[in-house]
Amino acid sequence: MIKMIMFRKFRVLILMVFLVACTMHIMIDLLPRLEKRAVGPDTGNAGCQCAHNPSEDLQSWGKQRVRSVAEPGWPNKHTLRILQDFSNEPSSNITPHSLEKITAAGERPETFKRVNNLAGTAEERKQLIRDASGSRTVHASGGSRLSSLFDHPLFKTELPPLTDDDTLFNVNTDIRFYPKAAGNQEWHNEGNEEEEEYPPTGEVAAEAYPNWLRFHIGINRYELYSRHSPVLEALLKDLASQRITSVAMKSGGTQLKLIMTFQNYGQALFKPMKQTREQETPPDFFYFSDFERHNAEVAAFHLDRILDFRRVPPVAGRLVNMTREIRDVTRDKKLWRTFFISPANNVCFYGECSYYCSTEHALCGKPDQMEGSLAAFLPDLALAKRKTWRNPWRRSYHKRKKAEWEVDPDYCDEVKQTPPYDRGTRLLDIMDMTVFDFLMGNMDRHHYETFEKFGNDTFIIHLDNGRGFGKHSHDERSILVPLTQCCRVRKSTYLRLQLLAKEEYLLSSLMEESLLLDRLAPVLIQPHLRAMDRRLRLVLQVLASCLEKEGYANVVEDDLARVMATHRSPGYR
Repeated sequence: MIKMIMFRKFRVLILMVFLVACTMHIMIDLLPRLEKRAVGPDTGNAGCQCAHNPSEDLQSWGKQRVRSVAEPGWPNKHTLRILQDFSNEPSSNITPHSLEKITAAGERPETFKRVNNLAGTAEERKQLIRDASGSRTVHASGGSRLSSLFDHPLFKTELPPLTDDDTLFNVNTDIRFYPKAAGNQEWHNEGNEEEEEYPPTGEVAAEAYPNWLRFHIGINRYELYSRHSPVLEALLKDLASQRITSVAMKSGGTQLKLIMTFQNYGQALFKPMKQTREQETPPDFFYFSDFERHNAEVAAFHLDRILDFRRVPPVAGRLVNMTREIRDVTRDKKLWRTFFISPANNVCFYGECSYYCSTEHALCGKPDQMEGSLAAFLPDLALAKRKTWRNPWRRSYHKRKKAEWEVDPDYCDEVKQTPPYDRGTRLLDIMDMTVFDFLMGNMDRHHYETFEKFGNDTFIIHLDNGRGFGKHSHDERSILVPLTQCCRVRKSTYLRLQLLAKEEYLLSSLMEESLLLDRLAPVLIQPHLRAMDRRLRLVLQVLASCLEKEGYANVVEDDLARVMATHRSPGYR
């Protein structure tokens, strides 16, 4: 009898504990909504990016949670995702928001729709693609080395006429943007109190699309963006200044990255500052455990542009208010719970990831201002699939083992007989990427991606460059092994490298001038800039050795003649 009474009391106790836990959970979830009602929707400081003293938050740290999901004007979380993403392969620097999960939940995004037949003539349909591809030339200010470089004949070669097969989004899959479907029109006319007028259908003219969408539509078989695209400059400005409305951790990956959503529905990958400009990678660090640097992402974009590759998605530096632009707008509970105030009274957080996500490696502001890089998203995989390729010269990512190419001097001969390197220009793309990585000292190039629509006759996308610019005092010559083994290079690349070695077009001076346009300038310290000049001379020495050994015709591929031709044969770009 006594045992039965004790057993019943135990059951009642367990039930009470369960009820208390449920009640606390419900109260925690309801707290942000109750606070929102108490404060009111018109506090006026939601988008403030100015610095403030974090001690103001100490008294109400537990009360300041994320923005309410039911906040008026906030778009459905799925409507932001259909047109922007990186690859779902592990090599990509963005984890996708899967469209399959959206449809499985029975929620079909209405903000972005594909239409088969657009109104107007074919020329009207292609106008946006022309604009985004840079048919309107924007010249740099006169007198600068950068403007002189872009005025050089090597930087004025034209692409052949683009057909529907050459554009990522052709006339049969053009995209319509419906801001009313998302319940918020502020993206289009931010700061204007007058109500923006839209056609009766609720559609927006192509010229009024947000810059991230125009960037997506301008992608083609040969480039991510054109040399003088007005959309590019506008997009870089958006990355550095658009109001951040939502933040979430990027799942997967070795180090912490954040996915930031802007007021105009654009999204970007945020890499926070982990090292100062002056710090070098410790000599005992392996390449696969090195820090990912925010300034390396910014510098890589500018270097890619100066080399005239145009294969790195637009990246801009930004000074972020950690309290108001990350903690207060995130809906990611796991991220929010890692925020704390350091003994130095600075706001810190560490998130969740494989490496360096702990209180010992916390990311702290000064007091709550933090530098970071923002890389624009590529189109969502549902609209523009990408294929992930293993880099033939991938490193072993092991402390003791070596890759095959490190022990076999004839490794390139085997690669040349393997598709897709046995035809077309894919091998030349690898050589371009090799030069690009060597100039910035990036050893972490295990995979690369291409747009599936264009097959094997397209460029390589240079993603994830955060492990570049780690050591200015050391030149990692093993990065150049593909070039030394294969002895192949495009004529356009070879001539531009020679040009950038001349005093009037010195690479370090051009990079310094270009990086001054970024809000985080100076992005690189002088030793890193001088190291690029030194490494460029080493690249030219390797090519000179190849020319002496193999002969000009067997080393240099004359791509300029094909570029100038009206039509290109399959397999060339």
